Amino acid sequence: MSLRSRLLNILFWSVISAAFIGPGTVTTAAKAGADFGLSLLWALTFATIACVVLQEASARLTIASGMNLGQAIRQQAVKGSRGYYIPVLVALCILTGTAAYEAGNLLGAMAGTSLLIHLPPWLVVLVIGMMAAAILLIPSIKIIARILGSLVAFMGIAFLVTAIAIGPAVPDVLMGLLRPTIPLNPGGALLVVGLIGTTVGPYNLFLGSGISAGQSIREMRSGLAVAIVLGGVISMAVLVTGTAMTGDFTFPGLAGTLDKYLGGAGTIILALGLFAAGFTSAVTAPLASSVTVRSLFGNRNPQQWETHSWRFRLVWGIILVIGLAFGMAGFKPVPVIIIAQALNGVILPVIAVFLFLVVNNPQIMKNRHNRLPANILMAIVVFISLLIGMAGLIRAVAVGMDHEIGNWGMTILGLVAVAGMIMGIVIYRISLLHR
Repeated sequence: MSLRSRLLNILFWSVISAAFIGPGTVTTAAKAGADFGLSLLWALTFATIACVVLQEASARLTIASGMNLGQAIRQQAVKGSRGYYIPVLVALCILTGTAAYEAGNLLGAMAGTSLLIHLPPWLVVLVIGMMAAAILLIPSIKIIARILGSLVAFMGIAFLVTAIAIGPAVPDVLMGLLRPTIPLNPGGALLVVGLIGTTVGPYNLFLGSGISAGQSIREMRSGLAVAIVLGGVISMAVLVTGTAMTGDFTFPGLAGTLDKYLGGAGTIILALGLFAAGFTSAVTAPLASSVTVRSLFGNRNPQQWETHSWRFRLVWGIILVIGLAFGMAGFKPVPVIIIAQALNGVILPVIAVFLFLVVNNPQIMKNRHNRLPANILMAIVVFISLLIGMAGLIRAVAVGMDHEIGNWGMTILGLVAVAGMIMGIVIYRISLLHR
């Protein structure tokens, strides 16, 4: 590949980074930096590795077998009439999540804009939504991906400039990156879960699988790995930026703090970075919804689910309109987001386990199935995904019932035991596939 082709490939795969670096990631990472300094950088290190492992497996499945992730779910999980409910359940979980988070994406982009321009919030949200719709109307996913990749690059520059200006000590950064520590208080443990959970999202696996067709495995790996690692570096830069914050975390407060390091440019850079994070996610969430539904239900008549088809556009249109309705009202649909977190807490480990089984099936993957080193790495990632999913589910239920979990230590020990039992069953099933 020429240098230009390599750069365009990285730009193309940066759509995955655009999907996971949204206002939620920015808020969580910045708050982690404000509350705990650099000590939680390791969580982003793991999250980046986990994202690469799962996304590579999902994309390799499509390239090696010719089936996207949704088709593989239908083929492997669908047995008789009962199996129809599995794709429906997956679709409902992911659509609920993307619809709930879309309002947050639009409001996040609006928050960035409002640091510079003082207009009625509903008007700003409407304009941002119209801009997102204009990009989604482009009939080529490749062009959409490259546009979003360019915005991710811009966002990366913005946050890296602020992180460098703050000037953390290099030994402290390395210590934070490589030494896992979990704060004893519940807030710290939840931030660790949040940092990993916002990076490894279930609908991104469908998006990565859906856009990988037509690439070679080598081409996919080179673009995907670099793009996701760069996305992880951007998230780390956001966390470093948050360390400059003192007092209660707010974006205006953080902007004021950054002005001390960058002069008046601090507010401008934060505003542009936050806008880019919200806007790119406001495009990728509806896009991923359409790709997910197409992969699950569009196999019989693929021409009816082309990017320019009314079915494909109807799905992303519904997600965008729901986000606009909540966003223009200035209301973040917290109850729906809690439900979405609970559903995603179930669906992420389910998809991760399923993916682990499929990429070990020689009949599906041919000669591209997992070898021992890949299985060891993926087993660790799937195990942690199980823990995060179950912890997120418990947290969402507790918040929904207005109940505080008093002893997170015992809760985590219980989750480790359950996740260990599930992994034992999965590894046994994989051993049968290799006989």
